Parts: sequence; C-alpha cells; structure tokens
Amino acid sequence: MTTLVFGHKSPDTDSTGSPLIWAWYLNEVKGVDAKAVLLGEPNTEAAFVIEKWGFEKPEIISEVAEDQDVVIVDTNNPAELPEAINSANVTAIIDHHKLVGGLETKGPIDITIRPLACTATIMYDLMGDDADKMPDNIKGAMLSCILSDTLEFRSPTTTDVDKALAEKLAAELNLDLGQYAAEMFEAKSDISAFSDAELIRMDSKEYEIDGTKFRISVLETTAPKLVLDRQASLMESFKAVEAEDGVDQVLLFVVDILNEEATFFIPNDLCKTVAEKSFGVTVEGDKVVLPGVMSRKKQIIPNLKV
Repeated sequence: MTTLVFGHKSPDTDSTGSPLIWAWYLNEVKGVDAKAVLLGEPNTEAAFVIEKWGFEKPEIISEVAEDQDVVIVDTNNPAELPEAINSANVTAIIDHHKLVGGLETKGPIDITIRPLACTATIMYDLMGDDADKMPDNIKGAMLSCILSDTLEFRSPTTTDVDKALAEKLAAELNLDLGQYAAEMFEAKSDISAFSDAELIRMDSKEYEIDGTKFRISVLETTAPKLVLDRQASLMESFKAVEAEDGVDQVLLFVVDILNEEATFFIPNDLCKTVAEKSFGVTVEGDKVVLPGVMSRKKQIIPNLKV
C-alpha cells in the first residue's frame, strides 16, 4: 500500500513542501512506497515554490480510506485533517505545533514534535547523514519551508537551528537568500485572483477558546495595502464563512512582513473584546495595529481571551 504524506488543510508552503520532502525520503532512502498529497489548493507562495523547483502539484484529496497508511506532517490537530483520519492507519507524525489531542492510532507510532520554526527543519535532523542525498529540488523545498515559516527569520518562532540550516541550504544551492525570500513573499502577496472567502480560508486554523469557536486567519504580505483596501468586503464575508464553516467568529490578522506588525480587523464587539483582553490594546474603529505581532502559533493563539 502506498503511504500518503500530507499536512493540514489550507496548505501553506510548509504543509506543501514537507510532504514532498518526506515522500522523497521514504521512497528514495527508506524504500517505502510513498506519495505526497495536499488537503486543498496550495496558497500562492506554495504554488510558486512548486513551480520554482520543478515539482508537479501533488494530488488534492479531501478524505482518506479506512486503514490507509498515512504520515501526518505540520499538524497534529484533527480539525485540520480529513474527517475520517482516526480510521486511517497513521504511521508517523512530524510536527512543530503544540499537542492538541484527539488523534487516535491503531498502534504505537513514531511521533516527533519539536519546538522549531519549521517542520522541514525537523525532517533534516531525522534524516541524519541521509540528508546529504537530497537533490537540489528537495533542498529548495526545504529552504522555502524555512523561509516561509520564519518570515526570513523575522518571526519569533525562528531558532538558531532553522536559520543555520537555511543559510547552509542557500549556500549549497548558490542562492542569494534575501533575494529568494523576497521572490517568495512577492508571490504570497499577490491576492488579486482570490475571492474574499478564499482569502479568509487561505491560511487559517480552527481553534476553540472558552467555548467559542474561532477561525483564525493570517495573511502574511509585503503589500498590506492590497488587503487593507478590501477590509469592508472581507469583514462582510466573515458572516458567510462563519455560517458555512460552523464557527462563531472569524479573526483576521494581516501580517506586514517588512514592518513587523499585524493589523487585526474589528467587525464587532466580540472582536473588540478579544483584541483588548488578548493584546492589551485600546480599540477605536474597525481595526487595530499590533506592533511586533508576526506569529499565530507563538503570539496570537496563546494570548487569545474572550
């Protein structure tokens, strides 16, 4: 049976690149028949990385069959995985997020969850000396994952391990690291082809805080004006997304990569309360700027209060 390797729904660069990396490792090094798949359309940055490094876009799936062998990467949250994930045969989890709970496996499995900025960094270490066998396109995917998840080392999730590996890979690929990161972020910032609902779901995670279900959406960009100009229609679209996705409230943060700040949209009193209780700010109007806030994982979700 082919082992499917996939990350979370609304795949970003790490959840697109890491399945490609690990499927290569399983196939070429471990002799395991493996296939990278996605749980949705990759975002514009991930699509750029796929094309840049000559990959075919992985097949997009929405469900898994009973007893299907799978490796889960870049998440351990059942809400971000196919509904029937607990009936599949999960053989391994490789992740860098907090342990959520709710996954059930058919037996003991390999689980690696480490406090690094990027799943791909963990994979490099797990490969050991076999990492030297990586071809350039796999190295390129790994570098891209690290630059994306660290926002070129601006994110507070960045560790010395992530940065050192990115610099090593860039040198081996003869790439100007800053220039390549700028190309990636430019691709991420092109939102012209997406509807409001698509933007809201593009990089989002569902979390429940004190009984309130949130869809926490982050748009990382070097051109925040392109998103801010659509604020009114985006906030109007919150209602439809909330109804369709069964959540109580969308929280949308526009992360300005270059100025290292986030703008939080405030469509109602609930969001105003969340902003003031969570980030210690005073809200006046329909948005608030949060200086230094760059990371959903480290700065947004852990601080959320209602």
